[in-house]
This record gives sequence, C-alpha cells and structure tokens, in this order.
Amino acid sequence: MQEKNVNVYRITSLAIMSAIIYVITLFRFPFLGSKVHLANSMCLVSGMLFGPVWGGIASGFGSALYDALAGGYDLINVLITFVSKFAMAFLCGFMLQKSSRKGLPVVIAGSVAGALLYVGLYMLKTFVYQRFVYAFPMDAVWATMVSKLIPSLINALAAVITAPIFYHAVLPAMRHTGILDKVVGHS
Repeated sequence: MQEKNVNVYRITSLAIMSAIIYVITLFRFPFLGSKVHLANSMCLVSGMLFGPVWGGIASGFGSALYDALAGGYDLINVLITFVSKFAMAFLCGFMLQKSSRKGLPVVIAGSVAGALLYVGLYMLKTFVYQRFVYAFPMDAVWATMVSKLIPSLINALAAVITAPIFYHAVLPAMRHTGILDKVVGHS
C-alpha cells in the first residue's frame, strides 16, 4: 500500500509540474526585439526537484503538450520538443543528483548546462530543418540561425537567473510537507 501512495504522489506531482510548464509557456514578455518566457526555467526546476528522469518527463510532456494544443505544431515538432525539453531537465537534474553538494553553485551550474544544452538542440533542429527539410542555401540557413540564437540565449539567461530562485523558493515547502520524499525519495 505504501508504494502505491508514493506512485500517486509522483504521478500527481508530475502532472502538476507539466501543467505549470504548459501554462507558463502561454505567457511571453517582449524584450529586446524578442519574447522571453519562463517555461525553460520551470523545466530546469522540474529536473532539480524531481530528478533527471521524472523531471525530464514532466518537462518534456508539459512543453510538448503546449506545442500540440496551443503552438500549432505537427507531431514531429512535438516529439522534438519533448526530447529537447526532457534533455534540458535531465542534464540539470542529473548534475544536482550526482553532486555531493546541493548548494547554489551546483544549482546554477546545472541551470547553465541544461539551458545551454537546450539552446544547442534548438539550433541543431533549426539547422536540420532549414538545410535539409526546406533545402535553403547555407547563407539563408546561417541568417535564420543567428536570428533564432539571440532570443534563445535571452531565454536561456532568463532561465538561468530565475530557475535557482524558483527552486529555492519551492524546495523548503516540498521538504516540509514531505512531498519531495514521497515523490523522489529526497531527505
């Protein structure tokens, strides 16, 4: 019976995190000719709180759900989003999980690594689509990539700044209520 309750806590917590990621993706703020959103920040927090696998699943699912329902993307792009957001949260969560210290420097390092991995994967997707799917010439491909790199880096910076703040704001409450222990076995 105990294991069943833990699974209910895990499924419920991950569903809530996926919903948070979905909803927060809806809100975008204009900044320097781009739009900043905090969805990447919440994906990083998901990896930090729930670990690499479960945090990655929540991140990938919430982001893919947005792309499928509100973003108007096709199945291939939805799957690419799932994989790239999963990878971002996985790397961040993995770094925290494997570190003997859980302090701010590790949280920031995990955030930077996860955010940069996502930017790299997004740029790779852009390159493949522009060059091989749409068969654009290389000068057009590079121009598109540069135009997408700047907003991606702005979003990565926003995620790196806000994710540690959100994580440290939520972590004590999740520990105090015992939910974190029931979801992933943290102490």
